[in-house]
Amino acid sequence: MSNILLVTNHVAEGAITLNRIVKYGATDRGILQAAAATDFMFGTCMESGAATGERQDVARAGIGWVEAGAAVPRGSPITSDASGRAIVAAPAAGANVRIVGFADESAAAAGDVIRYTIEPGLMQG
Repeated sequence: MSNILLVTNHVAEGAITLNRIVKYGATDRGILQAAAATDFMFGTCMESGAATGERQDVARAGIGWVEAGAAVPRGSPITSDASGRAIVAAPAAGANVRIVGFADESAAAAGDVIRYTIEPGLMQG
């Protein structure tokens, strides 16, 4: 069960898949599927995916769902892979990555959908 405390609605500026991490788009209310650990990510796509131009709800605070891009141990800080899936944030020394939150459950492999605590931020290695 998730416990979403804040949901905002946006316009998809590109195709977005269900339970993928999203980032800010080119417009104030636009969003895109995250594609790198350095993207300004802030939540996950809820309830269904969205095609370009469609409206999409984004889980912004609380406990949400995210699709894993690899194995993710419970408690790990998570960031985005190239497809908007959750991976462990592990920046090199002196490098910065953005995180979307922390895994509440373990993912055994890519494709697993897990709960996570939504806490966007910046992490330095």
